[in-house]
Amino acid sequence: MEEDPVRGAGAEHDSARFLDRDDRIALLRLMATARAIEERGLSLYKQGKVTGSFYDGRGQEATAVGATFALGPQDPVCPLIRDLGAHIVKGTPPAAILAHYLGRAGGVGRGRDGNVHFGDARRGVVGMVSMLPDMMAVAVGMAWAFKLRGEQRCALSFFGDGATSVGDWHEAMNLAGLQRVPVIFVLEHNGYAYSTPSSRQFVVDPLERAAVYGIAAATVDGNDVEAVFEVTRQARERALAGEGPTLIAAQTMRMHGHGAHDDASYVPPELFEHWAARDPLECQRKRLRSLGVDVEAIDAAVRSEIELATAEALAMAEPEPAGALQDVFCEGEPLMVGRGAAPWSHFAGT
Repeated sequence: MEEDPVRGAGAEHDSARFLDRDDRIALLRLMATARAIEERGLSLYKQGKVTGSFYDGRGQEATAVGATFALGPQDPVCPLIRDLGAHIVKGTPPAAILAHYLGRAGGVGRGRDGNVHFGDARRGVVGMVSMLPDMMAVAVGMAWAFKLRGEQRCALSFFGDGATSVGDWHEAMNLAGLQRVPVIFVLEHNGYAYSTPSSRQFVVDPLERAAVYGIAAATVDGNDVEAVFEVTRQARERALAGEGPTLIAAQTMRMHGHGAHDDASYVPPELFEHWAARDPLECQRKRLRSLGVDVEAIDAAVRSEIELATAEALAMAEPEPAGALQDVFCEGEPLMVGRGAAPWSHFAGT
């Protein structure tokens, strides 16, 4: 493994070379949209309109948005339940997401999957599974296919620090390093595997373990969306140049419990206070204010958009029971994941 092939330090400075003013505004809008959708979803859950429990990514929006924004239109992503920003960057409409929460026919899954489990292959978003980190193996498989076909594409998978204690993580890391496939692994290092702190999960940090598998590694402030973008952009360049996979450790915090049923009482209050002062949206708002951007107008526009999307979702019909088996299995030609252009994944140009 080469010495520090990817760096998180200085990423904010470097990102200015690749992000223009509109891009930087877009990053705030995307994070604000993710948060507003999840706030509305949590409200609907408390009203009894969303069954099961509800899981959100409050506090981690910069990781999903920044990393996915660095991908090209044809690069697929494997998000987790807290990575709503990845769906939004790839172009999934807010009304379709809210309708999915509600189990409506117009939702992403047409009422056929769990309330926070969904994906859209046409947009290059792979629907997740709960068994973590199984999505890493999926990303490695896609990346290997890109390499065999000689395509200038890479795949990206998110996972939490708790997932690194599972055998699948080691198998995916080993195979990715061995075959030098164009894949990016993003560790959302929020310090907890449900309620178990990192200090009780492992002795050797996952970032250090990357070297054992011959994989480049980098750490980054996971609450700085522009820094996350830049370190992922560098990892993508390495992947497309045939230099193999990268593990990115994004230091962040899950500001709510594991789910709506969990009060997170196991997290020390001072830890929440520390991370609340480093809120990813406020970090980007501060940056944009210095550029003369009216961030309050952006936030107001997002809130208005989500209220309209909520009304649209609530007006959608329930799925017909007679069609429960439709679109469950693949029939005919499979979709070519990520072939269509996504509205926000535009910078890379490869």
